[in-house]
Amino acid sequence: MKRVLSVVPHDALAGDSMPDERFDPAWEPAPRLPRREISNWGQYMAIASQVVGRFHGQFRLERFDYLHPESLQPATPRRLRKPYKASVAYADWGPPNAPVLLCCGGVANVAMRFNYLASDLADHFRIVCMDWLGRGRSGWLADEGDYSLPTYVEQLRQLIMHLGGRPVIMLGSSMGGSAAIELIDRHPGLVARLILNDVGPHIPAQRRKRRAETIARHFVFHTPSELLRKVGASHKNDGPLADDVRFNLTFHQTRWSEDDGGRIYRHDVRALQAYRHDAQRSLQQWRQWRQVNCPTLLIHGLLSDTLLPPTIDRMCRGKPITVMHVPDTGHSPLLADRNQTWFIRGWLLGSQAAAGSWSVMHAPPREPYAGNPVHFAPVEALNA
Repeated sequence: MKRVLSVVPHDALAGDSMPDERFDPAWEPAPRLPRREISNWGQYMAIASQVVGRFHGQFRLERFDYLHPESLQPATPRRLRKPYKASVAYADWGPPNAPVLLCCGGVANVAMRFNYLASDLADHFRIVCMDWLGRGRSGWLADEGDYSLPTYVEQLRQLIMHLGGRPVIMLGSSMGGSAAIELIDRHPGLVARLILNDVGPHIPAQRRKRRAETIARHFVFHTPSELLRKVGASHKNDGPLADDVRFNLTFHQTRWSEDDGGRIYRHDVRALQAYRHDAQRSLQQWRQWRQVNCPTLLIHGLLSDTLLPPTIDRMCRGKPITVMHVPDTGHSPLLADRNQTWFIRGWLLGSQAAAGSWSVMHAPPREPYAGNPVHFAPVEALNA
């Protein structure tokens, strides 16, 4: 990785020092397995059947009706505002009566990002992985202005009520963590334990703007090589990934579009354009952070440009926070590595091996496909 270090500016609003480091945009951890060369969509779908087949039958794809309130429709003329429903999709893993671990990804993530984590933990926990409104298999909102952090907080609240209303364990990656902090502030008692994946109460504006400029547009992938190259570049911060783990991301984050003649992202571009508008300023949640008093595990990509060391230091003042550092990884760890999931399990179960602050080493790559012979997903699973 190449770095050019300069002076350290001061973020006056947050009181944090922010290293002005310029990361080489071409940097990416070397893949642990050889990259596949795929020449056509038929080959792509054959591999997708293997990758999706690894998890087929392990989870239930469920939905609930989210009711979007008038108070979260700021761009709609008052005379036209009324509550309306949007379908929210989530993957439900593990025993129905087990403690609930609710997983939410970042601004452009989908629920299936957590497949490996959920598969590893489903013996002890009920893992619910949700698609944000406007992403994945969830429905879209009526107006760009309806996509906001308060909307995502309300989506979390309604999902927890849908699941029975008992306190849950929250795992939030990036924007999911920001929504979790806001949820605890607005609705204390709904979150029993918190896992923040490379996110804290302060995210620098320059990082948010850079991310927003990358994602807030419509992409059409006409060939598998275009798709794998683009998604690979988008996930260069996720850490060293085996090729099948990366492929799982490309398949679930995109779908075939007959009108466009290629695969497109499974999201409403307006949701990402709303994020671009909001990303012009730093995210500040220090007031809300004071209300977070539940046990907290903070996961930190050691190469992250989002969760900075001064922010971590300030988060830990007066709070018994556990910190897991992930080497060779930026923002935010994918949590598919078996060592990472082992430590997360240990923290959830109260193991002393997952206490204090430590760095987790990379586990050997998983076997490319579970089972012998290879399990293939049925056609309906590929078309979902």
